[in-house]
Amino acid sequence: MGRSPCCEKAHTNKGAWTKEEDDRLIAHIRAYGEGCWRSLPKAAGLLRCGKSCRLRWINYLRPDLKRGNFTEEEDELIIKLHSLLGNKWSLIAGRLPGRTDNEIKNYWNTHIRRKLLSRGIDPATHRPLNESASDARTISFTAAAKEETKIISIGRLECNQEKRQRVERCPDLNLELQISLPYQQHTPETPLKSGGGRTLCFPCSLGLQNSKDCICSNSSTNSDFLGLKTGLLDYRSLEMK
Repeated sequence: MGRSPCCEKAHTNKGAWTKEEDDRLIAHIRAYGEGCWRSLPKAAGLLRCGKSCRLRWINYLRPDLKRGNFTEEEDELIIKLHSLLGNKWSLIAGRLPGRTDNEIKNYWNTHIRRKLLSRGIDPATHRPLNESASDARTISFTAAAKEETKIISIGRLECNQEKRQRVERCPDLNLELQISLPYQQHTPETPLKSGGGRTLCFPCSLGLQNSKDCICSNSSTNSDFLGLKTGLLDYRSLEMK
């Protein structure tokens, strides 16, 4: 919701104030004080907006207003206060008795700015114009360097993230499995013996014929272990231990 208007502007006078209106406003404020500007026009018998009455009183009708041109001391004080406060005209007007903020703002834009420029001073920064230009270039170069550094850091961050994703990615699994015999090395001191007292190595005990790993003492007779060569299996020749 927007701010409600200060008063009904349908039946109010606009334009320049007359002498009669000024006298009514001055007489009412002298008698009752400033009070509420919203209700003041009706109480004073004026067909004016409350805002218009306030501005008329503050900028033109106040008895403590200082009339006339600004002095050289006031000019220097305005320049000094502006260098400290900036465009805060109400605060500047508080340091200059009898001067209004609107009056000081208009005087700054029409006279003091030109005076500073003629002196070679920037009205915004209160520094020499050459120094202000060099500062502007330095600021622009610094901003460009910061932007370039930011882009490089972002690129490095993206590169590190990509490398991290590559490392964290699971490796491909080789599912082509093969089954082979377990490796078991037998020394001649620990031979395997069959029921007939023959010394057998591990390959011969599994029925592998003519194995290159055979270490049997009698490989020619053990090649037909368990009757695999003849295709017959005699359970009676096996001794249960």
